[in-house]
Amino acid sequence: MKMMPRIFLFVLGMSGAASAADLVDTYHAAQANDPLFSAARASQQAGQEKLPQGRALLMPSVNLTANTTYNDLTTQYRGAFLIPGAAGNHRYNSNGYGVTLVQPLFRQQNWIAYTEAELQVAQSEAQFKIAEQDLVLRVAQAYFDVLIAQDSVRLAEAQKTAIKEQLAQAKRNFEVGTATITDTHEAQARHDLTSAQEIAAQNNLEIKRRTLQQLINTLPKDLQSLGKQFKLEAPQPADMEQWVNDAQLNSPQLAIAQAGAQLAEKEVARNRGGHYPTVDLVANYSKSAATGGSFGVGSDSTSKSIGVQLNLPIFQGGATSSKWREAEANRERASQELENARRSVALQTRQAYLGVVSGIEQVKALQQALTSSESLLEASKLGQEVGVRTNLDVLNAQQQLFSTRHDLYQAQYAYLISELRLKAAVGTLGEADLGKVNLTLY
Repeated sequence: MKMMPRIFLFVLGMSGAASAADLVDTYHAAQANDPLFSAARASQQAGQEKLPQGRALLMPSVNLTANTTYNDLTTQYRGAFLIPGAAGNHRYNSNGYGVTLVQPLFRQQNWIAYTEAELQVAQSEAQFKIAEQDLVLRVAQAYFDVLIAQDSVRLAEAQKTAIKEQLAQAKRNFEVGTATITDTHEAQARHDLTSAQEIAAQNNLEIKRRTLQQLINTLPKDLQSLGKQFKLEAPQPADMEQWVNDAQLNSPQLAIAQAGAQLAEKEVARNRGGHYPTVDLVANYSKSAATGGSFGVGSDSTSKSIGVQLNLPIFQGGATSSKWREAEANRERASQELENARRSVALQTRQAYLGVVSGIEQVKALQQALTSSESLLEASKLGQEVGVRTNLDVLNAQQQLFSTRHDLYQAQYAYLISELRLKAAVGTLGEADLGKVNLTLY
């Protein structure tokens, strides 16, 4: 009930309404429109059907059969004593129906298959959890890619304006004889280069907007940008190994591998059960009728039976033993895949943790570098006025300032993504985490 109003607001934002769409709005739109997530949801629903299918192997089965038959019978008798009219051609109809009930009493393979179904359902749930976390990461990445592309366009435009002013000043200084033509050429070259960079930035922005469109099925227009609420927070707890331990307990990737190892173990037992006997309770009820039979007399018959049926497999050409050996090999494979999953999850968690920690330090360093670059530009402009700095020095200082500002924007977005990746590594990433990041956009 809460999703529809948000999607409605998102659509308004995309159509140019007063308020721009934020990260959570975009996520809700992706939930409703992303084909990959919709496919994952359908796969989860299909996986849940494994349990009733496995349970059905333990339940009784009932089959109804019915038949109607036209019979054409010719009879010739030999002997001294013949019944008058017995020989000859007889045509008549026979029909009937029957009901058979089979209740498994002992079928080891069916019971193991039922327990396997429970593990298959657990795997489908873990797969869907991965899809949910992946959608959060893909939406956040696509959203921030659009923002950094917008920032790049604005920075290119601002840099072009600044260089244009420097070019005009160089031309004036050359006309009054206080500067050489080289200063004008340098400023003109930088201006042309920035124009090319602006075109590339605009092209990249269009590509990023189209990438986000693939998720939400509409072309984004206005998106909330990073605001004053942005702040750097170290991971809590500030212990990388604790995060690794949490990942070992909660990671959906590891849950899938663990269920796979358990499935492989049960497959060994299930295929070994191919050598065991099966015992079923079997009940039958049938009724048949024939009309116009011998001597023109019809007949009706009813049959009822109930009993226990034993089936003992003795030889199937070696297939059962071969499947057993195959299952044992697959068990070893699943065991090694589980160990690899443990190591991979631990590595991914450490990488995500270090990504957050290093991202904090990188943002702090770039913030300081931005302050220094601003001071350098002011000093270069002042030095140019008093004759101790050249036009090239000012252009280089401008280039450094805009480059540092661009790197800072990228580092801030990368830090926010790293926070989400760390939560995904331990299997706890959800909409609440996205909402926390969303607060930095206001």
